[in-house]
Amino acid sequence: MTAMRTYVVKTLGCQMNVHDSEHMAGLLENAGYAAAPAGSEDADVVVINTCAVRENAANKLYGNLGQLASVKAARPGGMQIAVGGCLAQKDRGDIVTKAPWVDVVFGTHNIDVLPAMLERARHNQEAQVEIEESLKVFPSTLPSRRDSHASAWVSISVGCNNTCTFCIVPSLRGKERDRRPGDVLAEVEALVAQGVVEVTLLGQNVNSYGVEFGDRGAFAKLLRACGQIEGLERVRFTSPHPAAFTDDVIEAMAETPNVMPSLHMPLQSGSDAVLRAMRRSYRSEKFLGILERVREAMPDASITTDIIVGFPGETEDDFLETMRVVEASRFTSAYTFQYSPRPGTPAFEREPVAKTVVQERFERLLALQDELSLRDAEAMVGRELELMVLDGGGRKGKGDGARLSGREPGNRLVHFGVPEGADVPRPGDMVTVRVSHGAPYHLIADGPDAASTYSVRRTRAGDAWDAASDPDHAHDSCGTPAPGGPVGLGLPQVRVPSA
Repeated sequence: MTAMRTYVVKTLGCQMNVHDSEHMAGLLENAGYAAAPAGSEDADVVVINTCAVRENAANKLYGNLGQLASVKAARPGGMQIAVGGCLAQKDRGDIVTKAPWVDVVFGTHNIDVLPAMLERARHNQEAQVEIEESLKVFPSTLPSRRDSHASAWVSISVGCNNTCTFCIVPSLRGKERDRRPGDVLAEVEALVAQGVVEVTLLGQNVNSYGVEFGDRGAFAKLLRACGQIEGLERVRFTSPHPAAFTDDVIEAMAETPNVMPSLHMPLQSGSDAVLRAMRRSYRSEKFLGILERVREAMPDASITTDIIVGFPGETEDDFLETMRVVEASRFTSAYTFQYSPRPGTPAFEREPVAKTVVQERFERLLALQDELSLRDAEAMVGRELELMVLDGGGRKGKGDGARLSGREPGNRLVHFGVPEGADVPRPGDMVTVRVSHGAPYHLIADGPDAASTYSVRRTRAGDAWDAASDPDHAHDSCGTPAPGGPVGLGLPQVRVPSA
């Protein structure tokens, strides 16, 4: 009997890429491949899903490819390398020219052709490059292999209609394409039937959802509709654009119990002059006004952001405006980046800020955000929180035992100890804990009074994890066969009760 060919998908970049990688894995499994063991460097097929947002994206890709060259050379005829994603869409055949040991290059618009291209490359014994200029198959209709039983990404749109001068994404992902609300909700319902308790709605500008079919209130309506899905405990979304963020979304968040009080709102800069140069169609006061209204409706909301330091033309006064807005915003955390020039974007032609200046500003911003994050964390000490337990184990505590990890409603990471003799939760279960310590980027809950607060609520996601881990736990708490693993081949189907 011939052994199944194995694969591994390496993901570089954003949540969109993570979700695309799930589809790549699903397509390969549907074609008869098997996932290689975690950490394996000996897969028959290695797929690298690339990012093109930052300048070092190409360095990461070619660094990975350089390491794989010697591995492939030691296995003549027995290994294939495929490159997909945004950098593949951008660089196309140049990838094979620079790394002739690559077998397949495919773009963001034709993920579905991956298995066929691998077979064609093997048959023809030459590299295959296929890049489409527009979306041919909506990704959510493709097979998918999820990494988690409890959580799932659900794409509600692809592409972007904005023209930010620093961003290359619109040229690589295309114009915004929206899924119909019924299709989105059918996928969410099907995922919940598989044991999922948390979904994250994905879009390049998620809150502009509905523009394609002419309903400006579509995103708020979608959030409220998710609130009607029985068994769905947590709804998140990423990333909204401040210019399109409307009060009906705030109201929907506040009034829909399973929509979590967490918001990732990219600021990019606090300087109105820089925002104009970036073609970001909002100004700092509008941004702060949105945050104020969010906190009025949801006092415990956790707000995170993205910030670029050193955009061409940024002055010291511009940077001080960013520091002012960051302090006023009181972000729980921030993803901070030094400006990365991207060929093909309007900002690439502008005079750059000196690297030493950018680095110094970057360090000042990091110091401020670390201080704000620590204040946020310390304010959580003493609070009782319900966490969704994460997969992948925990981290060592000060004592002999290990901590497990979970996410609270605001999406803060919490490491917690299981009191002696207490029920040990499974990934996907919910636990109630009291925070005992706050650090800038995580919380800890394992103080001396932990046992008096600690409790476990078992969930269908935990049942699904049990079913995948142990054949003796093949039924969930409702007596329904649970899925055998985090693999959905094709768009998930809602289970129909037997007559």
